[in-house]
Amino acid sequence: MAFTLPPLPYPYDALEPHIDEATMKLHHGKHHQAYVDKLNAAIAGSEWESKSLDEIMLSLDKVPDKIKAAVRNNGGGHYNHSLFWQWMSPTGGGEPTGKVAEAINSKFGSFAKFKEEFEAAGMARFGSGWVWLIQDGSELSITTTPYQDCPVSEGKKVLLGNDLWEHAYYLKYQNRRPEYLAAWWSVVNWNKVTELFN
Repeated sequence: MAFTLPPLPYPYDALEPHIDEATMKLHHGKHHQAYVDKLNAAIAGSEWESKSLDEIMLSLDKVPDKIKAAVRNNGGGHYNHSLFWQWMSPTGGGEPTGKVAEAINSKFGSFAKFKEEFEAAGMARFGSGWVWLIQDGSELSITTTPYQDCPVSEGKKVLLGNDLWEHAYYLKYQNRRPEYLAAWWSVVNWNKVTELFN
């Protein structure tokens, strides 16, 4: 069964002024749609056509060489963005509470220190990619990946991720990635992070 573009869980303008409507329309309706279309084209007629996105992401090493790059790039793009929309909310922002807050404070010392390290990692990633908060067993850590790679393909659990591709911020922030990274905290959906955490 072909993959489809998941609808946004809020209107395109709902994350204003932090993430602008024009960016959201292009990012979701054009960029994410393109990942879905190219993934479907890459796996058409193959055994991978019947697999779930989770199965594909966990088995990239088994994908035939002739379609591996297309599946890795576009499957990753579809997977990452499907979560990315849920990691943001018009009612997001603030700080996590409960077990997520405890885990962050335990690992990083404070929420402020976590934010500082997360943004620094996002700035250190050269070019396009993602910055992640991951859970590996009982351990939290921050990592980055290039392009549309995702730590789930390495057996890690992603709790939160921010898109570092210029298409995520360039219309509003131009080349000011630090400004985008700082503004993004105002829309982070900590309820989704809590849901993913165990």
